Amino acid sequence: MSARGQRTTGSRFLYEPFDATSARIDAHERITEERWMNLERRLQVIEGLLDRMERRLWLVVFGVAAFLAGEVAVSLLSTTQ
Repeated sequence: MSARGQRTTGSRFLYEPFDATSARIDAHERITEERWMNLERRLQVIEGLLDRMERRLWLVVFGVAAFLAGEVAVSLLSTTQ
């Protein structure tokens, strides 16, 4: 028997071959998990920015509407006098 085939006392895991495929898959899963977490974080930041921009847009819309309503009111008051 070769030296590789001989077993002495100890753990069986000391003698099993290294499983490179499994290690590669595990590493890929860890990298994918990290990338997914970063993607979710970035999407949350973008969503917050879009919410703030939407609030600003509505503020502008209501401001323009108030200005136009004021102009109409002034023109109505000036024509009745």
